[in-house]
Amino acid sequence: MHVREMTAADVDAVAALRVRGWQSAYADLMPRSYLAAMSVAEDAARRRTMFEEAAATAEARVVNLVSESDDGTVTGWAALGPYRPEGPHGQGESVDGAELYALYVLPEHIGTGTGRALMSACLDRAAERGFTRLLLWVVRGNTRARRFYERAGFTFDGAEDTYVIEGTPVPEVRYARDLLNDAA
Repeated sequence: MHVREMTAADVDAVAALRVRGWQSAYADLMPRSYLAAMSVAEDAARRRTMFEEAAATAEARVVNLVSESDDGTVTGWAALGPYRPEGPHGQGESVDGAELYALYVLPEHIGTGTGRALMSACLDRAAERGFTRLLLWVVRGNTRARRFYERAGFTFDGAEDTYVIEGTPVPEVRYARDLLNDAA
């Protein structure tokens, strides 16, 4: 398994693993009807548009990485970039740092080191771009993901937010990790 930059050819595989990841990780945390209605084709179309728009800009602000098995199967995906103060959490706060927008691994590859390899590559990319901190949002009830992030050196920083899916509140918490000491 190795980690590399995502290409346009990976969009369909990333959309499929993202949808499967949501359906697996959030089965008891979000409405099942919402998860069942998720469409790989629709996700791929959105992702393709975002990927093409990002590629058309002079400076790539978002880093998309994939993990790939020895047989060429995309087994994980991660995306990071500048923290979005006006992003989905609407905090509007000024935060110095990068944001891990997503990290998904095929359910059957959880526990194989795929997530750790993606996380390591994300930490490296964030530090290479001069960020001193990496932040991320995680669904409060997603204990597996929270343990993963905590083992990777992230800590809950006190920020919380809730969004609503089909009338169901989905609380999230923010984690942060200092990157300054990683070079030592």
